[in-house]
Amino acid sequence: MNIKFDENGLLPCVVQDAATRDVLMVAWMNQEAYDKTMETGDTWFWSRSRQELWHKGGTSGNTQKVKRVRIDCDLDTLLVEVEPAGPACHTGEKTCFFREVQI
Repeated sequence: MNIKFDENGLLPCVVQDAATRDVLMVAWMNQEAYDKTMETGDTWFWSRSRQELWHKGGTSGNTQKVKRVRIDCDLDTLLVEVEPAGPACHTGEKTCFFREVQI
């Protein structure tokens, strides 16, 4: 399968709780983060702001054990279903999507 990384070598990754189906976060993977995720069974991402690889939960302990990885029809976005060990958001919220926008 030819995964399509963007012009910066990145791939958006939607992270979903495998049990509740809550969308926990959206992050970016480069080839190294993708490979480490597939090898270790934990999520790894590329930080665009810090320009470095990071292991989710490496400092907080809030890791994400990968249960299933899916790719969209265009081969350019991942959906990673995980078993989270703690909140996904750096604010301490379970999901990064805790704010509702009024319409």
